[in-house]
Amino acid sequence: MTDLARPRHLLPAGASLTPPDQQPDQDPSLAVRNNGGVEPSAAPAPAGRREALLVLGFGGPEGHDDVMPFLENVTRGRGIPRERLEAVAEHYHHFGGVSPINDQNKALVAALEAELAAAGTAMPVYWGNRNWAPYVEDAWRQMAEDGVEHAYVLATSAYASFSGCRQYHEDVARARIALELDPAAPAGPTAEKLPHYFDAPGFVQANAEALATAIAALPADLRDTARLVATAHSIPDAMAAVAGPQGGAYEAELMRAAQLAVDAAAPGRPFDLVWQSRSGPPSVPWLEPDVNDHLRALAEAGEKAVVVFPVGFISDHLEVIWDLDNEAEETAGELGLAFVRAGTAGTHPAFVTTLRELLEERRAGGEPRLGTNCPASCCFVQRPARP
Repeated sequence: MTDLARPRHLLPAGASLTPPDQQPDQDPSLAVRNNGGVEPSAAPAPAGRREALLVLGFGGPEGHDDVMPFLENVTRGRGIPRERLEAVAEHYHHFGGVSPINDQNKALVAALEAELAAAGTAMPVYWGNRNWAPYVEDAWRQMAEDGVEHAYVLATSAYASFSGCRQYHEDVARARIALELDPAAPAGPTAEKLPHYFDAPGFVQANAEALATAIAALPADLRDTARLVATAHSIPDAMAAVAGPQGGAYEAELMRAAQLAVDAAAPGRPFDLVWQSRSGPPSVPWLEPDVNDHLRALAEAGEKAVVVFPVGFISDHLEVIWDLDNEAEETAGELGLAFVRAGTAGTHPAFVTTLRELLEERRAGGEPRLGTNCPASCCFVQRPARP
């Protein structure tokens, strides 16, 4: 059992169950601090510097006994009702209390290790999480003990938003601060997060091939007319409005990623972008429509088949296999809609190659892009004052 008594989440943690009016205030200085106190450099990496790649994920429980402590960890300080946590816990218990995200991240780490070795890049790959073991603080300490001087951080999210990008910057900042506050700890590495990769060729290829496979799984007479529906995790409207330097980047990046996948898999076909997995109170506006509501609207409009492609996720974790393979597929069945769900990028070879190329771009001194070089105000959501 993980030691939950250790202080975690000194900065905001967890988003999928967190109402926007309960997000802690965020320190804009952390967007700079996590890069060693300076903006990312466009100069090539110094020769001889010991570097590493850190795969930084959300985390998930490993058994029934972990589920409620994990959810409490995710939502600590947020005032989420116990009954809401118990309802979400049932989703995990349905799968033995084990989140598939852990094995998926282990597989991604292994694929990246093999990809880097094949490319002749001698670099260790570490794995850390925001909300469950292995925690990012522990991974950061291990890198320090191993003598790593600089870490490139690969977040398991391809898009802009507080929870999908900025919070990963803050996870790194929290890990660095925790190490700095320990006088017995070795000096930790400097760090930079790799940029958004929603439009990277390998990510697009992986999603396009999955979409084409899903279309082909339909009966022949429905393949050309099935409605294509892209999905992503809903977030509060207020969070979406400030995503990216000019705001609105979350939706814009998702629309671009979905369009690129459709252009490659089914040129000229229309598609819809809808949302799933919202968790805030009904009084707080989140991005809509929900995928289940959209399926009902499609059925009312006379559609006979739907292909759902979860372009907003990089692997088939719980919110994909529960919210789509269970709830959305059940809704489609009740409506008489033929339903197929496309796979996610996972460890598709082209996707893994794209991640290596992002790493090499930064090591070679490529121009910092959004996700790596973020202004302090990027994705900043101010918590309303409380009485």
